[in-house]
Amino acid sequence: MDIAALLTSAGINIAVCVVLFTLYSILRKQPSNVNVYFGRRLASRRSKSRDLCLDRFVPSPTWVMKAWETTQEEMLTTGGLDAVVFSRMVVFSIRVFSVAAIICTILVLPVNYYGQDRIHKNIPFESLEVFTIENVKEGSQWLWAHCLALYIITLTACTLLYSEYKSITNLRLVHITSSQPNPSHFAIVVRGIPWSSEQSYCETVKKFFSFYHPTTYLSHQVVYKSGVVEKLKESAAAFVFFKSRYDALTVSQSLQTSNPMLWVTELAPEPQDVYWPNLCIPYKQLWIRKLFTFAASVTFVLVFLIPVTFAQGLTQLEKLEKMFPFLTGMLQKKFVIQLVTGYLPSVILVLFLYAVPPVVMLFSTMEGCISRSERKKSACSKVLYFTIWNVFFVNVFAGSVISQLAVFSSLTELPAQLAKAVPAQATYFTTYVLSSGWASLAFEIMQLFPLFCNLFQRFILGYNEDTMNGDLTFPYHTEVPRILLFGFLGFTCSILAPLILPFLLFYFVLAYLVYRNQILNVYINKYDSGGQLWPIAHNTTVISLLVAQVIALGVFGIKEAPIASGFTIPLLICTVLFHQYCRERFLPVFKNNATQVLIDMDRRDERCGKMEQIYELVNSAYCQFSGSTQSECFSSHQGERELDRTPKDMETGKENRQEDISWPPVLHSFDKPVIGGK
Repeated sequence: MDIAALLTSAGINIAVCVVLFTLYSILRKQPSNVNVYFGRRLASRRSKSRDLCLDRFVPSPTWVMKAWETTQEEMLTTGGLDAVVFSRMVVFSIRVFSVAAIICTILVLPVNYYGQDRIHKNIPFESLEVFTIENVKEGSQWLWAHCLALYIITLTACTLLYSEYKSITNLRLVHITSSQPNPSHFAIVVRGIPWSSEQSYCETVKKFFSFYHPTTYLSHQVVYKSGVVEKLKESAAAFVFFKSRYDALTVSQSLQTSNPMLWVTELAPEPQDVYWPNLCIPYKQLWIRKLFTFAASVTFVLVFLIPVTFAQGLTQLEKLEKMFPFLTGMLQKKFVIQLVTGYLPSVILVLFLYAVPPVVMLFSTMEGCISRSERKKSACSKVLYFTIWNVFFVNVFAGSVISQLAVFSSLTELPAQLAKAVPAQATYFTTYVLSSGWASLAFEIMQLFPLFCNLFQRFILGYNEDTMNGDLTFPYHTEVPRILLFGFLGFTCSILAPLILPFLLFYFVLAYLVYRNQILNVYINKYDSGGQLWPIAHNTTVISLLVAQVIALGVFGIKEAPIASGFTIPLLICTVLFHQYCRERFLPVFKNNATQVLIDMDRRDERCGKMEQIYELVNSAYCQFSGSTQSECFSSHQGERELDRTPKDMETGKENRQEDISWPPVLHSFDKPVIGGK
């Protein structure tokens, strides 16, 4: 591919973006589209006097200024901590790739361009390979420039990563301590409740926790099955509430019985975050579901190789002419060549990738996640790994000797194989950034599907009222993987093919404006995971750095630069050590709530006399069925100590037919203490 083909792809995407952004700046002013572009606001709040104003039909960049001027505090109030974390991901990318673009443009790009003694063509007709590290001859002393650039990029990325991790950790702690009393801090989810034919799950839960946690147990609420008829059947799951945050944390992290499959406890999600259907899944089925989901995910990845290989094959005109001989004449035209090799492959791959998020979300639901945020987080990880594998590795493998399965013969040859393949595919990754990046932002801000539904309802069905209530939540499971994928491509290709960096940097700047506008105006915040997406971003960025360093190590080996190779090995080791330090320093705060923080919050509320109000809030927070009264969706039992009769063994969950058995079950003969040495 030459510069002209790349510019053709860029020109098409720029034209699409200009048209869509212009249409957006006009359509957002129309009162009939308020429910599409201002889902967070009520249509009645917008002035109808603008119907006759001509400025409604004139494009304007006011939304850009609003998105740019919005502060982090406003973002936190509007979209929650998750929105702030996502925005910080984009800001991190802008900062690190600004440094990378400057360094690689000044230091690396000239070395690549003049790497060999050759007669250069005019810039538009130059092959893109001239601007990659492939153009540097073996044994060149200028390869130290690539090693130096790699060091600068890695040092910049690690410094910014540490700063962001520390800042977001502090934001998470402030989010926990300064927010209104959260019912989830006082609640745990219990699953695997033993079944009994002589008493209900509700009575079983009451007796267990009132006996084993008599001073801390407050009340409980049994979960019902979600079917219309099944609402009268109880499931083996319940919410149990405690008198303090610390008590709930302690019980959630404790093994309740000697059988780990019974009375399984974990901290409860926020009331708005609960995914009620999965609470009814028997706990013993979860491992089977996870195994099935893993097998289905692997199968989906293998099936998806077909469209990826087809899209990648479009870049090779020789194969196309052999497969479709009737296209030979058409494929000789210059513009067709530029269109087919520079634009169509990435567009086709992008269209196929649109089917991935719904399928992956289905897999995450089948796994049994009990919260919506955890389900979206699981889907985010799956989409991320799926796209990195199919967009990067599969394309690299298909275009090199790795397609001959040589990669599996010896892992020691992997750096060299990647070093040969990645620079050859760097131009494809550049066009992918244009097609999947720039165009996707234009389609995101246009909200084509809601816009079409709104127009259809108003002009075809004749509805004048707003039937769309603006209940869309931000699709973190699709947009976070997209941001991290482009970061992965940027790190791996920065010193190999620096031309990708300007296009990538422009994408992140545009994404910063578009996503902030969408968070402020379109998407609502139903629940908040407390910044749980940042560890995914941190881990992916570190993996991107390591992959880039491994590829650089292979390139330096092929180019016969032993000094550069030697200096790359310590960089790999230091990056791994940095990652391990961040895991030990910050990650525990995202996995568990600190005891010190919770006890301080409990004591503060006790001093202020808020505990009784909090108990009332907790008792009515988790309502499973909409429209139900508090008495219908909540079963409250005070935590007095009772020694009631029970018909089952608490360890096995089986019925115990002994007539005289008290709570707790009597000790077996092998559990009884030996007295007097007998």
